[in-house]
Parts: sequence; C-alpha cells; structure tokens
Amino acid sequence: MQIANEEKLASLGAFERSPLFTERERVALRYTDAICWNPASADGEMWKSLHTHFTEPELVELGSFIGYIAGGQRWISTLGIGHGEVLAETTIGLSPEAAEQITARTKAEAQEKKG
Repeated sequence: MQIANEEKLASLGAFERSPLFTERERVALRYTDAICWNPASADGEMWKSLHTHFTEPELVELGSFIGYIAGGQRWISTLGIGHGEVLAETTIGLSPEAAEQITARTKAEAQEKKG
C-alpha cells in the first residue's frame, strides 16, 4: 500500500515548481487539470508528454479514474454535502496520522455525549 507524503500533498498547488514531484507526476497532474478544468489545454504538446511517460492503456485508466473522482466530487457538491458531513467517522483512504485524529475525535465526541 502506498501512503501519500503529507508534504507532497501540501505542495500540489505548486506542483510545476516543486522538487517533490517527478516529471511523470507533473505530466499526470497537467492531464488532471485538463480533464477537470480546461480540456482545451490538452493540446498536441500535452499528448506528446503524456505518451512519453504513459502507455495508451495507462492513459485510459488514469483519465477514467480522474473523471470518476472529479465527477463524484461535483455530485457531492451538487447535493450540498460538505467535507466530513457524511461518514465523518470513517478512516478509509486516510493516512495513519489522519485516521488516528479521526478516531480520537470520534472517541472524544462519544465521551461528551455520555456526559
């Protein structure tokens, strides 16, 4: 199981300049931006970079996953559900540190309810 580096996650907004990202990751993040925000940016140069770092099946899988996640996030937003409002006590997909914080918060809230 691969666990995301918290420093790297915090640097996502500056991925183009951050030394924490490989060129392959930068290309994948540009692809993500194109899918989510600006399809017109998927020009010939982007496709050339994508094919330098990824096979056609990898591009299909990556694009499909990005679309799935982005669509899900838009749907949740459409429903007016805020972060942590549904299944806030779950820890699936979280780093061990974040999971520990959620578990501690859930236990503290349960203790408060008991009085």
